[in-house]
Amino acid sequence: MYLLIVILPLIGSFAAGFFGRFLGSRGVAVVTTTCVSLSSILSCIAFYEVALCASACYIKIAPWIFSEPFDAAWGFPSDSPTVILLLVVTIVSSLVHVYSISYMSGDPHSPRFFCYLSILTFFMPMLVTGDNSIQLFLGWEGVGLASYLLINFWFTRIQANKAAIKAMLINRVGDFGSALGIMGCFTIFQTVDFSTIFACASVFSEPHHYFLFCNMEFHAITVIRILVFIGAIGKSAQIGLHTWLPDAMEGPTPVSASIHAATTVTAGVSMIARCSPLFEYAPNALIVITFVGAMTSSFAATTGVSQNDLKRVIAYSTCSQLGYMIFACGISNYSVSVFHLMNHARFKALLFLSAGSVIHAMSDEQDMRKMGGLASLLPFTYAMMLIGSLSPIGFPFLTGFYSKDVIPEPAYTKYTISGNFAFWLGSVSVFFTSYYSFRLLFLTFLAPTNSFKRDLSKCHDAPILMAIPLILSAFGSIFVGYLAKDMMIGSGTNFWANSLSILPRNEILAESEFATPTIIKLIPILFSTLGAFVAYSVNFVVNPLIFALKTSTFGNRLYCFFNKRWFFDKVFNDFLARSFLRFGYEVSFKALDKGAIEILGPYGISYTIREMAQRISKIQSGFVYHYAFVMLLGSTIFISVIGLWDFISFWVDNRSYFIYIVSFLFINI
Repeated sequence: MYLLIVILPLIGSFAAGFFGRFLGSRGVAVVTTTCVSLSSILSCIAFYEVALCASACYIKIAPWIFSEPFDAAWGFPSDSPTVILLLVVTIVSSLVHVYSISYMSGDPHSPRFFCYLSILTFFMPMLVTGDNSIQLFLGWEGVGLASYLLINFWFTRIQANKAAIKAMLINRVGDFGSALGIMGCFTIFQTVDFSTIFACASVFSEPHHYFLFCNMEFHAITVIRILVFIGAIGKSAQIGLHTWLPDAMEGPTPVSASIHAATTVTAGVSMIARCSPLFEYAPNALIVITFVGAMTSSFAATTGVSQNDLKRVIAYSTCSQLGYMIFACGISNYSVSVFHLMNHARFKALLFLSAGSVIHAMSDEQDMRKMGGLASLLPFTYAMMLIGSLSPIGFPFLTGFYSKDVIPEPAYTKYTISGNFAFWLGSVSVFFTSYYSFRLLFLTFLAPTNSFKRDLSKCHDAPILMAIPLILSAFGSIFVGYLAKDMMIGSGTNFWANSLSILPRNEILAESEFATPTIIKLIPILFSTLGAFVAYSVNFVVNPLIFALKTSTFGNRLYCFFNKRWFFDKVFNDFLARSFLRFGYEVSFKALDKGAIEILGPYGISYTIREMAQRISKIQSGFVYHYAFVMLLGSTIFISVIGLWDFISFWVDNRSYFIYIVSFLFINI
């Protein structure tokens, strides 16, 4: 059963890829959706057995790579974090598959789409169930490959090509760090098996285990964890390597829902939680993780307030929520991070699928400024979008309220500079999250119609196959947080057993739960209320003060700064991409393509040989004494080389004798 959870999506992908021509669009959709749905049902059974009945399972299939100490086997451990992530991935993917049947019904290449979507669903369980770093890296790279294929699904669009290439290249930067981290881990522990590495982590955490670089000593586990975290920065779109995520919206909307809710971007968070026994022995790495996560949550939230593309707003919301999860891991609060990951998958899938319903109804229009007044035309979609927008801001008693608002509390009770930094940036991010969530609702559904002569009579609400996933996601966005909070988080729960390791010096759950002042716990609610009020005032109320702020020089510059995404793309393009392109042009194009390759190419070889023959023919003078001189010169060079080689060989064999003679002469002198 545990193997079928992983294998069934692969079977569906192969069926769509190899037999899609014979099955047809509907047949492929039914086969792939059935396989993923069966996998989700089996995941529910696995969750009951492993998490609720406390019966962990480990399956070792066969050896994969065996070379002296390097031993990587196909293994599938099933503990509490694993079954939670399997549950999230398979259920969300099942809903996306069902939604895609209707959304992609008019696309002639839908078999290829379902093939790619199923292979993405296969690689993510492969990642979360890997029992060694090599198997995890296989799933890690497979998720990146599938994301590239899905973002570039409409490959005739130039923007889709650019977005896919951008995602691939930026993820290669992170993957390079992950690969170095895996190599460093093998250098220290002489194994890639997670259970062995975690068991030996405390021994190798001593200061005398270090890497020597440029005659400087660096703590080995800290270096390894920071390198691995660079991979998480790329996959989970943290600040610095985040620029691919908003551009990934060029793919179909179901792809965005799958990538943002359950697969690619959650891979980094799940990897950090899985490797918590190692991160606990690298306190400096945890500080770096906390700062990066807090800055990402703040940066993405401020950027989302000025975006006009419906899907980009939700994309930056994902980036901000991922920042919360990352800095929760940085303060050793892994259980809350995984809990928020699970809840985030529910309401983020609801948001993207609802956005797809709006785009579908508006004939592929995504600019919110060209919408408005859709609440009466799309009442069902509006209700779903309302639930999905209220949950991430921490509206009381929705799913996000039980996970997102819990994250700042342990950051406050950490009583460190990094903890306070994360707490205040996370709290300020709540205000901006509330602002852009309500702004999205106001501009899309409640503001006066601004359709630019679009025929709104053709707008239609979600059909039944698109409505079913929305309803199920809405139920998850309302009830999952309440039903699972006592089981998964809190100082008294034993749900995670030993899967998530926290050192006693980093344990702050009890203090954050019972010693946090009430005013600190109320700050997220106060900020979310303030954000809703400001969004209403700016977008609904005609206020002279707000109008003056919008039209002022400061207001324009601030809006431009946020709308241009803090100019990250401009800096990368001007200082990095353009420099590399110029280097590639000089080296590859001029030196290789126009230089060596043209000389040695099909036509260049004949030209080169002809020129060489003409030059060599000039040496043939016809005089015998010229030829005798060349023969004598060649013989002399040959004898000299042979003699030099014999001397070197004799010296290497008798170097101690020579050293003795030289030393004797030196002493006597």
